Amino acid sequence: MLYYLFNYLNDLGVPGAGVFDYISFRSAMAVITSLVISLLFGNKIINLLRKQQIGESVRDLGLAGQKEKEGTPTMGGLIILASIIIPTLLFAKLDNIYIIIMLISTVMLGAIGFIDDYIKVFKKNKAGLAGKFKIFGQVVVGAFVGSVLYFHPDIQVHKSVPATVVVENSIDVSSKHHEVPGKKWIETKDMTTTIPFIKGNEFNYSWLSGPKLGWLIFIPVVIFWVVFVSNGANMTDGLDGLASGTSAIIGMVLAIFAYISGHVQFSDYLNVMYIPYSSELVIFIGAFVGACIGFLWHNAYPAKVFMGDTGSLAIGGIIAVFAIIVRKELLIPVLCGVFLIENLSVVMQVTYFKYTKKRFGEGKRIFKMAPLHHHYQKMGMHESKIVARFWIVGILLAVITIVTLKLR
Repeated sequence: MLYYLFNYLNDLGVPGAGVFDYISFRSAMAVITSLVISLLFGNKIINLLRKQQIGESVRDLGLAGQKEKEGTPTMGGLIILASIIIPTLLFAKLDNIYIIIMLISTVMLGAIGFIDDYIKVFKKNKAGLAGKFKIFGQVVVGAFVGSVLYFHPDIQVHKSVPATVVVENSIDVSSKHHEVPGKKWIETKDMTTTIPFIKGNEFNYSWLSGPKLGWLIFIPVVIFWVVFVSNGANMTDGLDGLASGTSAIIGMVLAIFAYISGHVQFSDYLNVMYIPYSSELVIFIGAFVGACIGFLWHNAYPAKVFMGDTGSLAIGGIIAVFAIIVRKELLIPVLCGVFLIENLSVVMQVTYFKYTKKRFGEGKRIFKMAPLHHHYQKMGMHESKIVARFWIVGILLAVITIVTLKLR
């Protein structure tokens, strides 16, 4: 909203109003505003949750320090959602298709998590929203995102290719970009993505089904990533500061990808797809990082508030949708490696337990407890040390992900 106000003031010749044309300024303001909202208004929301007796009901799993968490306010994901949505509305171009996708996805995923938390807290049902309904909601979000990305006319990529190369279903748009000797710029609507660590690293989903049926492959892929990462973040949200800190690290990498993908010179230099209008996403992801860091202020050990599914399902889904938009979804297993490990630990534990019970009559476990962070708790490691080490792993994976821009 402020973008349009200052754009109007700039047209009137007001000195300094033109600063809102710069992505760097608006993204910085989004980060600052997000931090202010989460830090200053976070306490008010926490106090409100406490007055409403919206506290966490903890199952006795025999973990150290578990009983001390009883009654800690939950549904703190509302702080995260407010800290993302408000700065985005203030500083982003609201007619940008990518911003629209991110805002709608955030609200939808937050609503699914909110319903789950509401049932747990107010209906006193520890199971929360039935898993099938939760998955259905995530599938709807994935189908919405996949359909818009595939069919909307503003969704396109520009690529720099040798001048002699002929690419089907593309338009020469060299006149819109800086000239590169021996190369030309083409615009294509095909849903092409980036394959990490491979030279000539592009993969087109329509190759699997033909140019007219590419959506049959692409939309299910989007649904898979939304469900996978959203639930992965939900699994990771089991220790104070673990999910919020890990998500902030991931968000910083996605901000770099969005800036490069939306900047024609940088994308050409690094030989990645230029995605017109995607630079506006830097403002959204700036607010996301600010929200995660600001929430971490309240959620770090010992936590004053838990994000609940309201926050964890939303941040996981946001990460997945954002990675898909900037055509980096195949890097999710690396970038979101912590979420992947947490998810796999549960799958392995449950599968092995069922297999051994069926074969030997007694279920056996691979880990002392799943998800994986509880395994280390059972080994006697303090949760703050577990969180710090998971963050270190997350930082290492983030660096590896960035390196893929040049390592092929």
